[in-house]
Amino acid sequence: MRISQAAFPDLATLRRQKGVSLDAISNATRIAKRYLEAIERGAFTVLPGGIYDISYIRQYARAVDLEEHELLEFYYAATNCPAPAASAAVLRDEVAPVAFRQYLPLIPRALFNVSIRKLRKT
Repeated sequence: MRISQAAFPDLATLRRQKGVSLDAISNATRIAKRYLEAIERGAFTVLPGGIYDISYIRQYARAVDLEEHELLEFYYAATNCPAPAASAAVLRDEVAPVAFRQYLPLIPRALFNVSIRKLRKT
């Protein structure tokens, strides 16, 4: 569902129209009810901060069937935070994956345990 860009939407009313309770969203997303209430009021300073804010807003939008990016635009405007320039999908395509273990020598567990025991004795 699209939301109006003019002002912060009445998220509580939209949620009630969908027939979803805050308790149901809290149980499904494991987000504290006070944070969900803060999102509905637009009181983003109550949220824990950092990446948690964005994650909580996205999960709330999914639970209520709203457009995530539109709700995040309200968050960025209200907190004066710059919106990220590129999406994660674009960055994922630009960065080549590197195999983590290809440069590490593999040590058999039995030898590793022996060497640790030797270090402890000295």
